[in-house]
Amino acid sequence: MRKALRWLLALTVLIGTLSTAGAATAAPAGRTGTTDQTADIKDQLLAIPGMSLVQEKPYTGYRYFVLNYTQPVDHRHPSKGTFQQRITVLHKDVSRPTVFYTSGYNVSTTPSRSEPTRIADANQVSLEYRYFTPSRPAPADWSKLDIWQAASDQHRVFKALKPIYTRNWIATGGSKGGMTATYFKRFYPHDMDGVVAYVAPNDVVNNEDSAYDRFFTRVGTKECRDRLDAVQREALVRRDPLEKKYAAYAADNGYTFTTVGSLDKAYEAVVLDYVWGFWQYSLLSDCDTVPANAATATDDEIWTSVDTISGFSFYTDQGLDPYTPYYYQAGTQLGAPTIQFPYIEKKYIRYGYQSPRTFVPRSIPMRFQPGAMRDVDTWVRHHADHMLFVYGQNDPWGAERFAVGKGAKDSYVFTAPGLNHGANVAGLTADQKALATARILAWAGVPAATTARAEPLAPYDTRLDRQDLRREPTLRP
Repeated sequence: MRKALRWLLALTVLIGTLSTAGAATAAPAGRTGTTDQTADIKDQLLAIPGMSLVQEKPYTGYRYFVLNYTQPVDHRHPSKGTFQQRITVLHKDVSRPTVFYTSGYNVSTTPSRSEPTRIADANQVSLEYRYFTPSRPAPADWSKLDIWQAASDQHRVFKALKPIYTRNWIATGGSKGGMTATYFKRFYPHDMDGVVAYVAPNDVVNNEDSAYDRFFTRVGTKECRDRLDAVQREALVRRDPLEKKYAAYAADNGYTFTTVGSLDKAYEAVVLDYVWGFWQYSLLSDCDTVPANAATATDDEIWTSVDTISGFSFYTDQGLDPYTPYYYQAGTQLGAPTIQFPYIEKKYIRYGYQSPRTFVPRSIPMRFQPGAMRDVDTWVRHHADHMLFVYGQNDPWGAERFAVGKGAKDSYVFTAPGLNHGANVAGLTADQKALATARILAWAGVPAATTARAEPLAPYDTRLDRQDLRREPTLRP
């Protein structure tokens, strides 16, 4: 998750204005009873206190809304200020179940469906994570960016929409979004009827990361690992000429390095992301695109391979700025992996894996809370109920994953063979795919006769269902 989300769609900043009278007080958390479901869905949504319309976009078979919702900055003290949190609603029918999707980052304002949404032929509510712009309080009190406050955002949105979407709800998300869905279930265990968490890291003990080192000794094939290791090492051996190229690249694009500290630190961070980034986003078959002989490859070939996989733009101030909330959380609660590089001589590595503190402006204070992830992990092991975790066999983030224990009920951890950070139910073995699909349908409240078929209820849509494999930063303290 540290790698830049370089291909993330550009955000359309179309923020609706919501006037609140009197003191800055959050809108009521929801409404009791049911709504008049004969009214137009837009009217029903806008009748929710604190809800305002940014834009409605047409899509065949659906209504799609981009909305703002007034949230308290601090759910423990809701009278102490509010902010506008962006959500989207892909409306199918109030008689259908609803999937609550979170990426853990910005919300896309282009209509799309998560895999559980297609499986259950459901409505989909998508939420932007607090402190990702434009869903950021001004001024920003960073101490209010934590997993409980974010889960409470979801809880309030659910409570507000449940009178409209009265059928079953399932929470889902991938990577940081899968973590977010899990934390939501931990803090508000009775809101959702099920959780489908994709490729969700689980860094329980922040300073013990040997699982990642073991992963990199066996992932893929030795031939592929050797190719990648050699290119990474060669990029450090050729630091001087390639940093000259980096400086020219930065000057041409107006990039600066104030936050990370220097071009040299940024360069090493990009290079050390290389092997991780390959396995996170590529398949074993993509090894053919890696230079076969790093020692004889040209500088341009080494540069291009590293840039394609890691991205030299990311550790610039301009690349880091959108992900300040992510690194803040990495350095305060989520934790982050540190890996070793036994195939690179120590003289070539000056900084090693740098901590999240390096990637957050020094004006923002940070203090790590070691108990946060232990609490969630313990809860999942002993209290998980109606939860499904899906991992990719070749995804580094699966090295430290969630597990369900004896106290868990109707909960599963599955691994998709050969897949990366884009692993999904469709990529599971046939028996696990059938079981996972059946459980999702059951949690969604689909009639048993339909559930028995264990197939998605909605046909594939090339626009709605195209997987957006987010290029996320590799998160590590």
